[in-house]
Amino acid sequence: MEEVAALRDTLDRLLALASPDVARILDRVLAGHEVTVDEGERLFETHGRDLFLVTLVADELRRRAVGDVVTYVVNRNINFTNVCIKRCGFCAFSRGHREEQGYFLPLEEIVRRAREAWELGATEVCIQAGLPPKMDPDLYPTICRAIKAELPGIHIHGFSPEEVVYGALRARCSIAEYLQRLREAGVGSLPGTSAEILDDEVRRRISPGRISTAQWIEVITTAHRLGIPTTATIMYGHIETNRHRAAHLALIRSIQKETGGFTEFVPLSLVHSEAPMYRKRLLPDLRPGATGEEVVKMHAIARIMLHPYIRNIQVSWVKEGPKLAQWCLHAGANDLGGTLINESISTAAGATYGQLVPPRELRRWIRDAGRIPAERTTLYELRTPLTDDDPPHPLDEAAAHPERFGSYFELIRDERFSFRKHYRIVLQQASAVSRIAEARPSVSGE
Repeated sequence: MEEVAALRDTLDRLLALASPDVARILDRVLAGHEVTVDEGERLFETHGRDLFLVTLVADELRRRAVGDVVTYVVNRNINFTNVCIKRCGFCAFSRGHREEQGYFLPLEEIVRRAREAWELGATEVCIQAGLPPKMDPDLYPTICRAIKAELPGIHIHGFSPEEVVYGALRARCSIAEYLQRLREAGVGSLPGTSAEILDDEVRRRISPGRISTAQWIEVITTAHRLGIPTTATIMYGHIETNRHRAAHLALIRSIQKETGGFTEFVPLSLVHSEAPMYRKRLLPDLRPGATGEEVVKMHAIARIMLHPYIRNIQVSWVKEGPKLAQWCLHAGANDLGGTLINESISTAAGATYGQLVPPRELRRWIRDAGRIPAERTTLYELRTPLTDDDPPHPLDEAAAHPERFGSYFELIRDERFSFRKHYRIVLQQASAVSRIAEARPSVSGE
């Protein structure tokens, strides 16, 4: 108690150095009050000493919520196709169905990748992809059943709200019915991506034809109601304003207060260099991604506005790299995401920090930041003891030979997985597996 009182006394003295309005907001935060959208917008305007104090308060809230443990998950991304019927301005990953670089992984390859990850100690596969044309309505459940049939213990973190809406449309059923199908097929949680900025005016400009804010909310809240947890995200650094950012965080908070279904919040800064809307200069007010200050500010204010409702704030090493990711651990973040093994979407957009980081390296970053590393599951159960040791992990050795996993740029040139040559075969496989699965008991998600 004496230590806590001394810390609060120190914070009070430091807040005296802030601008009066910022000091009032931060003092209310430390006293347990929620930050309004107006107050959040003001915090996003801070610089210099005020910003330093924002990060200091965020770090204190992180300490109160989760202590000094920083987590990560051993997982693999399986982006089974880059062919998509939509053309979002920020996406450099997708291809049209007639393009040479369009690919589609057959079921046996999807399962092989999941099996390889499991054998290397992964507990999760993250499955997201483009929206292929004329998709079999049972394709997503079929992929899950095929994985779960061989690997019943692996967690499937799969299918964004955009994919869920598309799957339900193809299946001609409600969002709730389609989510139930995915759950019965083995989906354990959904990635809360395709959120971008939850403002329809912004969405129409950066991703016309994308699902609406209302549709994103419907998928997320329905999943929570059905017992399927999700993450929550924001994509920033393009045309959004500070007001948009604060309103987005407030909306995420209101959903969490209602459902309690978010496991974490993940800020995702725009990787701009290969994004079509940047290369083609489609938007006159488009910024070239977030600055380093904006990245730190976003993680800190996310912690402040979402406290105490969302305990985990994740920083993406894929987007920010190890140096900035480490700094965000002192600005409210407590999770470094996953090992990924095959990161494709940010890489396609121009990210340069690689497609795989092994557990040993993640633990080194965490220890170097003065924190305690711990492997977790998708749902934030700790898997490793909190010791000073860094136990060897099977993926550490395998990561020394990344060529065994292949890269996105190799994949789009690999004739074995050409979309134009093999998509019909994949759909026939999906239909066949679906018919077989109908005669078997379903596998419920974790």
